[in-house]
Amino acid sequence: MRGIILAGGKGTRLYPLTKATCKQLLPVFDKPLIYYPLATLMQAGIREVLIISNPQDVPRFQALFEDGSHLGLKISYAIQQEPRGIAEAFLIGESFIGDDSLALILGDNIFYGHDLPAVVKPCTEISQGAIVFGYEVKDPERYGVIALDDHQKITAIVEKPTVAPSPYAVTGLYFYDAQVVEIARSLKPSERGELEVTDINNIYLEKRQLEVRLLGRGFTWLDTGTHDALQKASTYVQTIQERQGIQLACLEEIAFQNGWISLSDLEMLARRASPSDYGLYLHTLCRRSLIPSSS
Repeated sequence: MRGIILAGGKGTRLYPLTKATCKQLLPVFDKPLIYYPLATLMQAGIREVLIISNPQDVPRFQALFEDGSHLGLKISYAIQQEPRGIAEAFLIGESFIGDDSLALILGDNIFYGHDLPAVVKPCTEISQGAIVFGYEVKDPERYGVIALDDHQKITAIVEKPTVAPSPYAVTGLYFYDAQVVEIARSLKPSERGELEVTDINNIYLEKRQLEVRLLGRGFTWLDTGTHDALQKASTYVQTIQERQGIQLACLEEIAFQNGWISLSDLEMLARRASPSDYGLYLHTLCRRSLIPSSS
C-alpha cells in the first residue's frame, strides 16, 4: 500500500500565520504539523509516500524530508496548482498510485492512541473497497457526517449538514483500493467548485464496498484548521509528552521500531538533532536499545 499526504490549501483560516508558509509547516508544540500525519502512515507500515502541496511549499517539504531514505522511506512530491478538493489528490497522484491500494491522510490531521498501529495496520490489507473512520465530535456540522441506521450500519455520508444525522464526523484518514482513481475521474465539481471526497465515499457506499470504523475512547483525532484548534493541539501534545516522557510523532523512533533503520542510523540521527530536546530523546532511545532484554 502507498500513502498520500495532501498538504495543499491556502490556509486562509489561519491568516496571517500562513501568509509566508503553509499550515502543515507550522509548529504543533515541538514538531512541524506534517510530522503527525506522516507518523500515522508509518505506524500503518506504509513506506512509499507522496506529499502533495502547492508550488511554493513543495521545495520546503523537500528540504524537510528529502527523499525520506534516512527514515527508511521513499518520499516523492507533487504539485497541486490550486486547491480543487481532496479528491483531486487521486488524479494528481495517479501515476504514483498505479494499481496499488492507497491511504490518503490530510496534512492537518493528528491521530493519537496507544493502539493506533493495531487499528490502522489491518487497513493496509484491503483488497477491495474503502475504509473510513468516524469520530464523535460535538460540532459534526463542520464535517462530513456519518448517517447510521438502527443497527449502526452506515446509510450515507452527508457533507456539512445543517442538522447532523449523528455525532460521528468522517476523519481525514481514508483507505482505498485502486479503483479510486477511476471514481475520482468520474466526479463533477461540487457547488463550491471542488472534487469532494464525500462523493467518492458515497459511490463506494452505493457499491456496498464502504466500511466505517469508529474510533472510540482511547483515541484522539485533532483537526488543526483554526488558530484555536492549532493552539489546543500544541497544548495536548505538550501535556502528553511531559507527563508520559514520550515523543508523539517521533518519525525516527517509528522507523527504528519498524525495523526500517538500524541502531547506528538512529544514533546518527540523534547526533544530527542534538542539542535539542528532540535529539536528547533520540539519544535516550539509543541507550535503552543497548540494554539487554531480561528475557
